[in-house]
Formats: sequence, structure tokens, C-alpha cells
Amino acid sequence: MTWTRHEPYETYVGRWSRRLAPIFLDRLPAAAGAAWCDVGCGSGALAHTIIDRREPALVLGVDPSPGFLRGAALRHDRRFAVVVGTAGAIPAASGQFDRVVSALALNFVPDPEQALREMRRVCRPGAVIGAYVWDYTDGMEFMRLFWEAAAALDPEAPGEDFPICRPGPLRALFGTAQLKDVEVAPIETLTVFPDFDAFWQPFLGGAGVAPAYVASLPEDHRERLRERLRATLPGGVIELTARAWAVTGRAE
Repeated sequence: MTWTRHEPYETYVGRWSRRLAPIFLDRLPAAAGAAWCDVGCGSGALAHTIIDRREPALVLGVDPSPGFLRGAALRHDRRFAVVVGTAGAIPAASGQFDRVVSALALNFVPDPEQALREMRRVCRPGAVIGAYVWDYTDGMEFMRLFWEAAAALDPEAPGEDFPICRPGPLRALFGTAQLKDVEVAPIETLTVFPDFDAFWQPFLGGAGVAPAYVASLPEDHRERLRERLRATLPGGVIELTARAWAVTGRAE
């Protein structure tokens, strides 16, 4: 599954992604005046937070989707630029950046090891590389509850299968780039829905594994899934935990 537009992403998961960006940045050492590269910048949640909180000289947002980059570029700042590119072929010179980061994107990259090699290539000596990914297996409660309800009605429901979204695989991935001082830690936020309709509506957007699954269902099956989910959730405000895993390392 590949995201191509920022609007459905924002509705489904992007609004929660924005809450993680400052938590992640708190794990990185301060570096006022640094040059940053945000790989897989999407709609710009992390890049915009860097501008607001870290006094960068430059933030370059790289993403393969022009639709996402249009959304990111709505933030006008002379220090912020966007360019079409991929994690496996970052359009930047070697040794250009003090910080190379990636927010919630590495699990969608076809070759994560190549992505880490590229992130390492564009780093200056001593630079920090960091990333975070949603814990789709256990940590995203609203997705977990959705797939549990889906599997109860359909044993063939696909679920979310992203192998690197766990501490061990992330640590091993960063090890392939020969980074030093690799650390992995959880970062969390709350996903808050005022009622069940607000919880259900994002699953109707068609973009993302779960929304695409909902879109594929016959109307009667979709309604059964909706009602089964409703029965598993409390009435009124719904508060659920969303966990990601953050990983950082230093280039020599």
C-alpha cells in the first residue's frame, strides 16, 4: 500500500502522526542552525515541527508523491524546500546534512536497507539519523480493534503486516548502516474520537490497508463490521493509545 495524497492520509492517520513529531524530536540532541533532510516527508508533519522547534538552517522534504509534497509545501518558509525523490535514491549530495530523519515511512519502503544506506550517504560525520514507525502489530489500538472485529467476520481479512515495526528489526536495520549508539524506544499519543461515528468515518476513505479493505466489502458485510465494532467500543468519547517505535543512531 502506497500513500499518494495528503487529504485521506490526514483524515485516517496523519492527524495522530503530527502529535508524535515533537515527542520524537525531544529524543534528538539540539543542533540550532543544522541542515535537516526529512525522508518520506509526506504531508510535512515532522518537517514543519522541525521548523517550529529546532531553529534549522534548512529542511529538505523528500517524498515520491507530488500530491503529498503539495500538501507539505502549503507551509511557506524560506528554510523549507521539497523535492520529489525516494528513500532509496535521495536527490541530495553526499555529506550534506546534520540530521536525517524519517517519520512513519520506513515500513512502506521497498528496500529499507538501501534507504538506510542512502540516509547514511547524505549525512555529515557525526550526524544523527532517526526514524519512527507505527507499531501496527500491537500498539495502534484503533487499528487492532478494527482488525479483530474484521477477523471475527472474515478469517481472510488481511490485517496490517509490516515486519520492521518492532524494536528488534529496527535495531537490526540501523545496524546495517554501521551507525553507532543505536537506541530504540516507544513513543505514544492518544487517538481521541468524540463518538463512534467519528471513529468509523476515517475507515471509509479508501486509502490505507483498513480503509481499502472496507471499500472492498459488500454493503451488508460492511454494515455487519460496523455494528460489531460499535459493540466492542464504549459509548461517548473513545480514547485509545497509539504507539510508535523510535530509533536513532549516529554516523561516524
